[in-house]
Amino acid sequence: MSTPTTTNPTPLASLYVGDLLSEVSEGNLFEIFNSVGQVSSIRVCRDTLTRRSLGYAYVNFHSLIDAERALDTLNNSLIMQRPCRIMWSQRDPNLRKTGVGNLFIKNLDPPVGHKELYDHFSEYGSILSCKVAMNEQGESKGYGFVHYEDPKCAQLAIEKVNGTIIGTKEVFVGPFVPRKLRVQHLEKSWTNVYAKDIDPSINDEEFIRLFSQYGPINSPLIVRTPGSATAYGFVNYEKHEDAVAAVDKLNGFKLGIKSIICCRAQKKSEREAKLKREWEQQKFNKYHGINLYIKHIEDDVDEESLRKEFSQFGTIKSCKIPIDDKGNSKGFGFICFSTPEEAQKAIVDMNSRILPGQKKPLFVALHEPKEIRRQKLSHRHNLAMTKSIRGVQQPLYGPQGQGVFYPSGNVPGFIPYPQQMIPPVQNRGWGPNPQFQPIATGNFLLGNRSSNTGNVRNNSGNTANTGSGTGSGVGTNTRVTQRTGQGRGGNRRAQQQVAMDQPPELTMAYLNQFPPDQQKLLLGERLYPLIVPSQGNLAGKITGMFLDSGWSIEELLSMLHDEIKLQHKIENALDVLARAQNSNGDRED
Repeated sequence: MSTPTTTNPTPLASLYVGDLLSEVSEGNLFEIFNSVGQVSSIRVCRDTLTRRSLGYAYVNFHSLIDAERALDTLNNSLIMQRPCRIMWSQRDPNLRKTGVGNLFIKNLDPPVGHKELYDHFSEYGSILSCKVAMNEQGESKGYGFVHYEDPKCAQLAIEKVNGTIIGTKEVFVGPFVPRKLRVQHLEKSWTNVYAKDIDPSINDEEFIRLFSQYGPINSPLIVRTPGSATAYGFVNYEKHEDAVAAVDKLNGFKLGIKSIICCRAQKKSEREAKLKREWEQQKFNKYHGINLYIKHIEDDVDEESLRKEFSQFGTIKSCKIPIDDKGNSKGFGFICFSTPEEAQKAIVDMNSRILPGQKKPLFVALHEPKEIRRQKLSHRHNLAMTKSIRGVQQPLYGPQGQGVFYPSGNVPGFIPYPQQMIPPVQNRGWGPNPQFQPIATGNFLLGNRSSNTGNVRNNSGNTANTGSGTGSGVGTNTRVTQRTGQGRGGNRRAQQQVAMDQPPELTMAYLNQFPPDQQKLLLGERLYPLIVPSQGNLAGKITGMFLDSGWSIEELLSMLHDEIKLQHKIENALDVLARAQNSNGDRED
C-alpha cells in the first residue's frame, strides 16, 4: 500500500473508517486500532441533531508508519460482524467529488465484497478507496466503486476488466459519473415513454401505430391486468427528440374511451420521491399560516380544555394533543384555525401565557414542517459550532464542534504568533478563559492577560508586585501600577509607576502583520472581556457572532474604542438570539 502522493495531499496519519454499524463507538475503535499503533485521537461522526452515528469515523495516529500498518492489516476486517472500509482521509472535498480516477462497476456477483473487489483491481495500481454497495441487511446491491490514486491506473483497469468475468458474471467497468451529472444527462437523453390509463380494448397494433407516428420505436409493450379497467405500457424511441414530441402530443390524448397519460418513464424511487415532494408541498400550502404548535402543556390539560382556551380567537378546525403508549400527554399539541388572521391573534395573545394550574408559560408559534425545522436547527447548531477561533489549530479529521476521543487526554497544541503565544481556546466558541482578567479603566473595561507570577490586588485597590517571576520581567502582558509610601530606613518616593510588558495597542498597522483569521483572534481576545460584565455566559456566543458576522476588521476594531457602538451591537445580537430561540425551539412532532 503506497502512501498518499504530493499531488493528492491528505492528512498523512489520518484514516477514514467507513461502513460502520451505528453501535460502534470511539472506545470500540480504540481497542482495535491501538493494537496496531499508538492512536492520537478518534472521532465517530454523528448527526448534529439526533447524535446518531453516520456510519464512519476518523482515526488519527501519531506515526505515519502505524497508519500505513492499520490500513494494510485492518482494511475489510470485521467490526461488530460487518466489514469496515479504510482509506486515507482526504480533507480536500474537490478531490473527493471530482471523481477523477474513480470507477463504477456493476453486475457484480452477490458473494463479491469489498475485499474480493479490492484484490481483483489492486494489480492495476494503488487504490485509495474500494467499496461494494450494501443494503440494510449487509447484502450486495450488485455494484461498487474503485477509486485509484492515478487516473492512468483507472483507465488501465477499464481496458483490462470491462467485459470480463468476475465470479460468475460479466461485469461492466467505466468511469464514475456523479449523480448530478447523471440526472442532467438523463434529462437531455431519455428515450423511454410511459403511458397509463389506456383503454384495455385497444390492441397492440393500434398502440404501436399511435406512437410510431412520432419516430422509430423499439420494444413497445402494453400490459393488461385481468379485471382492471385500465392498462399501461412502455414505448422506447431511438431518438430523444422523438420521445419528447410523443409526450407533448399524446399526454391527454383520447384513445378509445379513455384519455391516456404520457410521461418520461421513471424508476420507482424517482416516482416515490416526486410524489412525496408534491404531497408535502400540498400539505404545507393547505395548513400554512393557520396551524399552530403549542408546547409546555401540562398533563392535566386535555384537548377540550385547550380548545376552550383558544376558541376566543376564531373558529378552530382541529385540536390535537399527541399521547404516548401509556396514554399520557406528550406535552405539546396542535391547533388549526380557519384563517391566518385568527392564528396570528392567538400567537400574540397566548404565547408566554401561563394557564390556570400551569407551571410553565405556553410556547405558541406557527407549525413548520419537520424538514424546515431540521434545516433551521441545523443552521443554528452549525452557527454555534463555528464559533471556535480559526487561528487555533483544529483536528485534521473533521468539522469543528463534535466530540473527539483523545486516548492520552491531550488537546491540540499551540499555534505560535510573532512575539507571543496564543493559548488554545474552547472548540465551541469563545468561553470563559481563566487567563482573562478584566481590568477597570474608568467607565470602560479592557481585556488583560495575567501571568502566574503572583501579581495580586491589595485591599486598597492598588496593584502590588508580590513576586519577581522568572527572567527579567515581573509579569507578562500586564499593566501594573505600584504605589510606595514612606518606608523605614530607605529611599522615599511620593509615587512610582512601573509599566510592565503591556499588551500592544491594537491598531490597523499592528493587525496588518497577521493573516485575517489571526486578526480576528486578537480582536476576539479584546472583545470578549468587554462583553462578560454585562452578558456573563452569553459573552462567548456573542463574541463568536461578531467574529463570524462578515464585518470588516476596521468595524470590529472600532467597537473596542466606542462603548456606545459596542453596546448597540450587543443588543442586536441579543435580539437575534431571542428570535432564534422563540421561533421554533427543539420541537417534537
